Amino acid sequence: MESTARLQQALGYQFRDAGLLDLALTHCSAGGQNNERLEFLGDSIVNHIIAEALFLRFPASKEGEMSRMRASLVKGDTLAEVALELQLGDYLRLGSGERKSGGHRRISILADAFEAVVGAILLDSDVEQCRQCVLRWFGARLQQLGTGSADKDAKTTLQEYLQARSNPLPVYDLVSVQGDDHAQQFEVQCRLRKPKLIVKGFGSSRRKAEQDAAAVALGRLSS
Repeated sequence: MESTARLQQALGYQFRDAGLLDLALTHCSAGGQNNERLEFLGDSIVNHIIAEALFLRFPASKEGEMSRMRASLVKGDTLAEVALELQLGDYLRLGSGERKSGGHRRISILADAFEAVVGAILLDSDVEQCRQCVLRWFGARLQQLGTGSADKDAKTTLQEYLQARSNPLPVYDLVSVQGDDHAQQFEVQCRLRKPKLIVKGFGSSRRKAEQDAAAVALGRLSS
């Protein structure tokens, strides 16, 4: 596993106890102690921070609307997208089988590791530090979110963003398909002509990989 110095820079958080971050990045397939307990903790804190942010950001929204918005932000696909943007997969400690099958790009593993990292930050610091990190990582998505938009997928949002500016629509290209039939991982490239941008997305199907790439592109356009 690579040194986590660059990862901590990407996270915008410096661990006092680097062992917590190492544990958060250790998948159960690696044997011994792993990130499952930290994932449990992180799942709760991410839900709390996102729920609080939506409550404050949308004072006129009803409970059902906020629940839909929260679900769109804390679902596994979205957590994995954020993990990919932070390049978390490059630092995962996986068993040999998971490494060979592309586990560092698997949505469930990335999402779980993301939650574990949040749990590790909580233990290393406090709730306020966690809040600052999570809101920074989800900032673009929270800005794009509005009542009634929770069911709008990333590809549609990206298309509308470009059309509103009279820019050409994105082009999605399949780059590779890896893994066995029951656990395939698709890699897709999303190309924009104006503004000029090329990003990649990953998913368990081509559709999900395209959605992932579109979400990454939106994050870049909003940063």
